[in-house]
Amino acid sequence: MSELQTLVLVPNGRSRRRPRTRWVVAVVAVVLLAVGCDSGASPGVGPQTRAYYISADEVAWNYAPAGTNMVTGQQFDETANTFLESGPDRIGSTYTKCLYHGYTDATFTHQLPRSADEQYLGLLGPVIRGQVGDTIKVMFRNNCSFPASIHPHGVFYDKKDEGAPSDDGRSAPDKVGDAVAPQQQYLYTWQVPERAGPGPMDGSSVMWMYHSHTDEVLDTYSGLMGPMEVTARGRARPDGSPDDVDRDIFALFLVMDENTTHYLEAERTKLVKPSAADDVDFQESNKMHSINGYMYGNGPLMTMHQGQRVRWHVMSMGNEVDLHTPHWHGNTVVAAGMRTDTVSLLPATMVTADMVPDNPGVWQFHCHVADHIAAGMLSGYQILAPGQPGSK
Repeated sequence: MSELQTLVLVPNGRSRRRPRTRWVVAVVAVVLLAVGCDSGASPGVGPQTRAYYISADEVAWNYAPAGTNMVTGQQFDETANTFLESGPDRIGSTYTKCLYHGYTDATFTHQLPRSADEQYLGLLGPVIRGQVGDTIKVMFRNNCSFPASIHPHGVFYDKKDEGAPSDDGRSAPDKVGDAVAPQQQYLYTWQVPERAGPGPMDGSSVMWMYHSHTDEVLDTYSGLMGPMEVTARGRARPDGSPDDVDRDIFALFLVMDENTTHYLEAERTKLVKPSAADDVDFQESNKMHSINGYMYGNGPLMTMHQGQRVRWHVMSMGNEVDLHTPHWHGNTVVAAGMRTDTVSLLPATMVTADMVPDNPGVWQFHCHVADHIAAGMLSGYQILAPGQPGSK
């Protein structure tokens, strides 16, 4: 069921229904989808407005909640404990993060739960979807302790909806979305033109990303990143996913540098014997080699079925150490028209690869850079055979 809502931003950041005034930032036709709205339209129907309600929330994030190496089934070794063991002068596996979460509406009262199939997304924000010709509206609320934003890759936006500060001659009212203050909110509007959709070598959809760009380095290492999928015109289901794909998977490969976040000093001063912030061993202990925020296979298995059409979207952020080679054991993919089982990533790059799994079992999915393997950039995916419990 669709609902037409008029969203009015008032100075204290709250949203309510009221007549148009000089405080009105936007009037939005909202259609409630899986992450904020539902159009009820059939695949192939013309341009739609897709609305999302996303907040930035502070959480305690554990990179290794199982407390053991889930790939080997063994206790953490000395290398793993470099990063994961807590102590008088070490933080361990749990850090304060600021993460994007999806909500049901502009009141930001009810957070959208993730299904069992979505748990693997970990610290990634909700998937934003659209097809070529759509308009995407994101109502963003900042519940974290520092100014933040949402900056999208790939889609079309004007300067006020870029989500990135710059000295470009704009007046103050047009810069609100560059740095949304704590406990405030802002409505971003983005268009999805043809050039945001799949190219000649792509399938029916491509991946982009979004992240905070107010202080891009501190914001992204603090956790503010998420995936976006754009489907070719006429190829989207009502929720925006491609109509020729049975399962989408999104994975972020990143050495999460906890030395470079908004929270390091607060985390450090909690320690019984705090190390100096520039202590080399302390800095090394805070570099978390993760996939979707999990290390050593501690994330939920990415589960799919033999013969399904699975589309993998992989991305990275970070710096010069973030040269990654995502590798699938047991099955192969097609990326950019080529058959492979390994793809390459640089910071802020994205790769989409299609798989029709033919080999049931639990398989590793990891970065093939040797140092990153040792440091925990490992996860797993499961292929269920026909008739196997949980299979379709």
